[in-house]
Amino acid sequence: MSLIQNLIPSFARQTESCACPPAAELGTTVKPTYEIKEAADVYAVTVFLPGVTRDGLEITADENQVRVVGRRAWQRPEAWTAVYRESADAAYELVLTHDNAIDADKIVAALRDGVLRVTLPKHEAAKPRKIAVS
Repeated sequence: MSLIQNLIPSFARQTESCACPPAAELGTTVKPTYEIKEAADVYAVTVFLPGVTRDGLEITADENQVRVVGRRAWQRPEAWTAVYRESADAAYELVLTHDNAIDADKIVAALRDGVLRVTLPKHEAAKPRKIAVS
């Protein structure tokens, strides 16, 4: 078990066995840098997607996974020759699997300056409860 699975066991970093459309239709994809933080009632996911606008962003939530696909809007000019480039001209794709502890109807996402912040609320059954002792 990896370190992230030890810290947050309900999420797994996985790109294989995806129930979503194949990445082949996107062409070459790059896994973006991201962070996952857990609170008592939500997971907060921050995904770094430089060059992606709202029009090029697609977020889907299936029964056990959240998929983020970001397409860059920038097109290389015809007369332009790259001497060096730090990042590839590829779409971003991130697939996070979970154990159905997410309430998909209440997911909130905001994109600003290439940083996507997604709030994944936990189901009521997954939230910790205080039990009164009599």
